[in-house]
Amino acid sequence: MSDLRETGLQHETQLLRLATAGSVDDGKSTLVGRLLYDTKSVLADQIDAVTRASVDRGLDTPDLSLLVDGLRAEREQGITIDVAYRYFATPKRSFVLADTPGHVQYTRNTVSGASTAQLVVLLVDARKGVISQTRKHAAVLALLGVPKLVLAVNKIDLVEDPATVFAQICEEFNTLTRSLGWAPGDVQEIPVSALHGDNVATRSENTPYYSGPTLIEHLESVPVDADVHGRHEVGLRMAVQYVIRPRTADHPDYRGYAGQIAAGSVRPGDEIAVLPSGIRTTVERIDTADGELDVAHAGRSVTLILSDDIDISRGDVISSPVDAPEPISDFEATVCWLAEKPLRPGARLLLKHGARTTQAIVGSLEERFDEQNLTSDPHPETLELNEIARISIRVAEPIAADDYKINRRSGSFLLVDPAGGNTLAAGLVGDGLADIELGNRVPA
Repeated sequence: MSDLRETGLQHETQLLRLATAGSVDDGKSTLVGRLLYDTKSVLADQIDAVTRASVDRGLDTPDLSLLVDGLRAEREQGITIDVAYRYFATPKRSFVLADTPGHVQYTRNTVSGASTAQLVVLLVDARKGVISQTRKHAAVLALLGVPKLVLAVNKIDLVEDPATVFAQICEEFNTLTRSLGWAPGDVQEIPVSALHGDNVATRSENTPYYSGPTLIEHLESVPVDADVHGRHEVGLRMAVQYVIRPRTADHPDYRGYAGQIAAGSVRPGDEIAVLPSGIRTTVERIDTADGELDVAHAGRSVTLILSDDIDISRGDVISSPVDAPEPISDFEATVCWLAEKPLRPGARLLLKHGARTTQAIVGSLEERFDEQNLTSDPHPETLELNEIARISIRVAEPIAADDYKINRRSGSFLLVDPAGGNTLAAGLVGDGLADIELGNRVPA
């Protein structure tokens, strides 16, 4: 598993990155526990511990949510408040799953967990249907460019007319996802009972109205892009995290540039451009802890040895010269505000893009997105917790960023509190609202 997570070579056929999202008490922890249990990804002693804890609670069957709610405070409250990464596998694929909380105040955790996901399982309670938090999560996932969705209609066994309820929820959800920019083939609806395992790993006889795949079958077969970090094929992108100069007797002249490849691939002999300076050179060698490589793909951590001794610092971006992004200092972006203190025009913050951190000033708040009504509010005075808006930003040092629609990794950034270092917003370069059908959109 560790090799797959690091190399990034086999995402399309063997590794799927997914996340869960949903409202409180929709059953996310139980579903994740069911996935781990049914794929035999937990040890026998863990199952025994869960069984004992369930008996102590007076339950007749094991509470599988305890497999993932590891913190005692969470268990006592019956909620999940952190983002936990789980690993499981089937004979066809390996999976990295980000289990995110459902409380509205933890939208930042949903953003974090879904930011690198190729697919998100969005749960709704069959008894409640599509609610405001469902719409908020769907809007955030659309802005993050998550390519595939699964609508898991959970607790389907608790409604009187499950076939009708399932059809109504799917119709409402499909109307929403079409407005948010997903094509019909990007969304799969599945009626499930995470508690009893219906349509999770095995097909259920209790849902004769449903003829589609189980959740596991869909996760095993859903097509995923080779470049999981973008919607388009782009050339090499690698932010320089460290400049390595050991200055040892064995390597007196060694100078390497270390980082993780965010997009594309690189081979010895490839021409590259260093941004923001624009200087060009060629790759002489690709070093790793396991030795030299003939080629490195997106997701791989490498050290590049270049042919020329040029000035490169932490935060610079090594890029393919063919489609290298133009460094930007003034730009528009879409942000999800994650702080209690509201954002106002003129705020002076830090912007973190890749390995570069620079001072930034927020210009105007262009429009605020209302995800409940799919409308926009032009030029709001403030941006409150969990609100989404298109804003203008000026940075002290130019950043080599792609439009987020072109590449998720190189088009994303964070806004940070310069005093405390807390993350204040997750940002996407460009107009993330452009693909959403807004009823009263003000032309940009």
